[in-house]
Order: sequence, then structure tokens, then C-alpha cells
Amino acid sequence: MSHASRPRPSSHRRDHRSALTALEKRALTWMALRLPGRINSDHLSALGLASMFAAGVSFAAFRVTPLAAPAVVLCLMANWFGDSLDGTLARVRGHERPRYGFYVDHVIDVAGSVFLLAGLACSGAMSPLIAMVVLAAYLLVCAETYLATHAVGVFRMSFLGLGPTELRIVLAAGALKIMHSPGVSIAMLGEVRLFDLGGSIASIGLAVVFLVSAIRNSLALYAAEPIPSCRNESRAA
Repeated sequence: MSHASRPRPSSHRRDHRSALTALEKRALTWMALRLPGRINSDHLSALGLASMFAAGVSFAAFRVTPLAAPAVVLCLMANWFGDSLDGTLARVRGHERPRYGFYVDHVIDVAGSVFLLAGLACSGAMSPLIAMVVLAAYLLVCAETYLATHAVGVFRMSFLGLGPTELRIVLAAGALKIMHSPGVSIAMLGEVRLFDLGGSIASIGLAVVFLVSAIRNSLALYAAEPIPSCRNESRAA
């Protein structure tokens, strides 16, 4: 293959400034250095996808028994281990595959989100309509983030101090809470389901993130590539 036709490697800057980023990086590096050589990053990516599917099934099992909560927590922990460690392991071993890793990792993220929210929609702990709205808002943010990574060269992994790890902790805490009581009491609203309340707040937050990021990146790109003035066009002619 000639240099002209060879695809360029992925090049972007990762912007990850969540509350637990520094601690998480140290923990992941420590684990990656001690992981057996027979385990590679593809194994971890597969674990991340399988565990998110299992988390969705575990949430759906709430319709049968609230004792599914520990299974949800274990699945989210396994998802964190696989999804967070695969990239660190590749970097520690010098096995980076930037385009493959970026593509596969985020295909898995999108599929995992569908599994998770489908499970919540079937669980009885969240209204199917709210689950659908959360998924739609999340996919909007994903699409804008991936487009911005290509156009602006910055991949944002967290917003307002919240990243994937913090969201897993919130989900795990919510699952343990609804094991005992699915509802919370809100002034003027009365008793509402915890995950309906959380899903509504998450949908609004994701919509705001989408709008702010889309406007900010559009303005930055317009400033970098403005429409040529008529005067400049006549000079060029």
C-alpha cells in the first residue's frame, strides 16, 4: 500500500477530568502491570461488553426479585474492569492500535448503553418512556462527542466532573437503594420512582451537555474556517 492511500492513524487529545481520574489512572496502571500476559486488551473489551449485557439482564430481573441488586453491582464492577483497563493495558505493553481501539471501544459503549437501558425499561424500576428518552439523549451526546473528536481533535470523556466511572457508582448505589424501596418522596410530587427521577435529571443534563458542546464546537470551527468575504473572492478572481 502506498503512503498516499494508507489511512492516517487516529490523532486526538483525550480530555478526562472527572472527580476520580487521578486515582483511577494509578489503580489501572498498577493492575495492568500485574495482569498475566495471556490476557490482552481484546479480552478485556469483550468482558466490558458481556458485563454490560449482564447488567441489563440483572436490572430486568428486578421485576422478579429485588435481590438482583448485588448482581447489578457485580456486573458494573466487571464492566469497569474490562472497559477501563483495556486501553491502559495496551499502552503499558506498547500494543496501541489507535483507530481500532477507538472504534471498537465506542461501538461497545453504545451497544452496552442500549443493553443497560433496555434492562431498566423492563425492570419496573424505570418507565420505558423515560428509559427511551435517556438513551436518545445519551446517543446525541455520543454522536456529538465522536464528531467533535474528528473535527476538533479533542475527545471529551467527562462533563461537570462526571465520567463513566462516577456514573457506574451512581447506578450501583441506585440499584442497592431500590432493592429496599423503589421510590423516593419529593415535595409537591409525592412518591416517585428513584430511577424515573434520576433518568429525568440525566436526560435534562445530557440535553444541556449536547447543546453547549454543539454550540461551542460550531463556533470554534467557524472561527477557524470562516466564510470568505466577497472582497477576498473578487481579489482571488
